[in-house]
Amino acid sequence: MNNDENPRSQQPERPEQPDAGASRAPDAPVQPPAAEEVSGRQRLLAGLWPPRVSRAQLIVAVLLFGLGLGLAIQVRSTSDDSALRGARQEDLVRILDEVDDRTQRLEDEKQRLDAQRTELENSSDQAEEARKQTLEKERQLGILAGTVAAQGPGITLTISDPSGAVAADKLLDTVQELRAAGAEAIEVNGVRVVANTYFSGEGGDIQVDGKKIEAPYEFKVIGKPQDLEPALNIPGGVVQTLEKEQATAVVERSEEIVVDALRPAERPDYARSSSP
Repeated sequence: MNNDENPRSQQPERPEQPDAGASRAPDAPVQPPAAEEVSGRQRLLAGLWPPRVSRAQLIVAVLLFGLGLGLAIQVRSTSDDSALRGARQEDLVRILDEVDDRTQRLEDEKQRLDAQRTELENSSDQAEEARKQTLEKERQLGILAGTVAAQGPGITLTISDPSGAVAADKLLDTVQELRAAGAEAIEVNGVRVVANTYFSGEGGDIQVDGKKIEAPYEFKVIGKPQDLEPALNIPGGVVQTLEKEQATAVVERSEEIVVDALRPAERPDYARSSSP
């Protein structure tokens, strides 16, 4: 087909558009193309997602995850309180309250047992002390009553009466003088002198509590020698009185006097102890 007969080839040509730069003034500023404003949040999201992880970082993360998982399993398997890990808060509070209550009960029980121990110790000490005091009191009363033997420092008084002039009252005066000087135990010729002891008879025929004794009369006396001997030797005392009766009295001090003559314990017929 001839080019003259093609209608499209006959269309008039478009006029050339004038160059925009040619018509612009040489001093006008260049305006940049308009761009959308991006906020800070959008920039942060754009930096985080999608994540840019290298292969080395991924391998390290996997290794750390495996290590942490292994440690968690090990701690959970060896921990005593593993049963409490999955407990609710209400259950934990209840368990804690029960532990506190048990602790308080144990503390109360400890205090009670401590109090019982202290009471038993005090009771034991008091009972032991009371027993010791009772034994000591019994010993003292036994010495005074003449039912137990006694020993200790004292004197020995020996009265010789060759003429038989010493009467019973002179021997009783001697006992009274010794008691006044602090004598604690007295024995005369094997007879224990007690509170109700009596002397009877005339010179040469003396009896102590109904038992006959003969001269020389030997007094074993337990007490403080420094008090007993001067009491017998005072002017007008026992020694001078006996010398007037043609008798002689010899006093000897000793660190160990034994009074072992005993009296049978007598039960009173009517008197009773007033102690509860």
